[in-house]
Amino acid sequence: MPPRSLRLQLLLWLLIPLAGAVLGNTWVTYRNAQEMAGIVTDRTLLASARSIAERIQINGTDLEVVIPPAALEMFETGYHDRVYYRIARSNAEIDDALVAGSSDLPDPTEPVPPLMSVFYEATFRGEPVRLVAIRQPLLGGSIDDSAVVVVGETLAARGHMASDLWVHSLLQQALLVLIVAVFVWFGLLRGLRPLLRLRDEALERAPDELRPFSQETLQSELQPLVAALNAYIERLRSQIAVQRRFIDNAAHQLRTPLTILATQAAYAIRTPNLAEKDEALEAIHGNARDMSRLAHQLLTLSNVEPDGRTRSGERVDLVTVTRRALESQVAHALSRNMDLGLDPAPEAAPVMGEPTLLQEMVVNLVDNALRYTPAGGVVTVGIERVDTHWRLTVRDNGPGIPAAERERVFERFYRVLGTEAEGSGLGLAIAREIAAASGGTITLDSGTEERGLLVTITLPAE
Repeated sequence: MPPRSLRLQLLLWLLIPLAGAVLGNTWVTYRNAQEMAGIVTDRTLLASARSIAERIQINGTDLEVVIPPAALEMFETGYHDRVYYRIARSNAEIDDALVAGSSDLPDPTEPVPPLMSVFYEATFRGEPVRLVAIRQPLLGGSIDDSAVVVVGETLAARGHMASDLWVHSLLQQALLVLIVAVFVWFGLLRGLRPLLRLRDEALERAPDELRPFSQETLQSELQPLVAALNAYIERLRSQIAVQRRFIDNAAHQLRTPLTILATQAAYAIRTPNLAEKDEALEAIHGNARDMSRLAHQLLTLSNVEPDGRTRSGERVDLVTVTRRALESQVAHALSRNMDLGLDPAPEAAPVMGEPTLLQEMVVNLVDNALRYTPAGGVVTVGIERVDTHWRLTVRDNGPGIPAAERERVFERFYRVLGTEAEGSGLGLAIAREIAAASGGTITLDSGTEERGLLVTITLPAE
């Protein structure tokens, strides 16, 4: 389907109502032309009848009538209309006695008062005619002595006159519509010029140019469209920034482990000593495990990054999620002879969120506690209801985090100086992003008796 022209659509929406108005006006004009032609015909008939009536005289007992040539010549229009007349006398002794003209000319449809006229239409000799009848008192006769003059004309001239008036008006209106269409077309071209400039600007931009479009020269109707485009560009820039940041973080964090892994593999290949080879393979295995964990954390962080991929929330039981997270960390706790436990928790703690991400949040908090707490330490997880929220706590008896460092540890890859435990510096950053995506908050405090670290997650209760 070919694209539709906006200019053509706007032009049609303007001209179609105008054409409808013109059609309505054409019908009114046709009626007016008919009425005007009828008025002209009636006035000509009346003038002719009066001209004849003025020439009627009494000569003794008879009437003398001299038909003036002008009374008939005024009907000469070139359309060969037929003109008929009849003159009759009427008094107390006689009633409509024919004096001159056509005796069978149709009579008026109503009595004709003295000095008055009556217009009517009839069919005479197979043709429609328009007639006028006037009653003229006779000077020199009795009081009731009068002459009735009837003049009629066929309707060819009237029909042509009405048609000429109507066609002339129709041509004027058609010309007016054409002129309006031309002006509207040029007006549309001028009005759409800012939109065309916007199109040209978009086409001329480089593929990586994502600056917003200017709205200063645009009409108010186009500004919401450009504002929406700018908002989309901003979201696109944020998304690209998220992807670039993820790639940069991944490259930065994986470069060193990959270098070490390559060195360990090369050493394992070169050494002839089986014990040293096994030791190198064991180191490779541990390094690969750490890299897998790092890659998983990077993907999780990218998934919950602000302005990143949209997630659909659902009803999640925080108790079930926490139990699964703890089960996944049991082996880690046993390997370091640590006490990992869950305080008595409610049967269910419903919240809104994404189950996988919430479980990853708890895993990262527990994994951090197990890594940074010395072997033989204690890590305890608790869940309790506080007003309209659920509070998840992870408490350990490790070295803790100084108060001055507690905000900075949420930065990616940041690690407190002097920390001996291995880690990527992503655990708390991931936890904060997931908590924020679920409508919650995270805070850090000192543990019991100012020892260790207490991490508190607060989530809205469902």
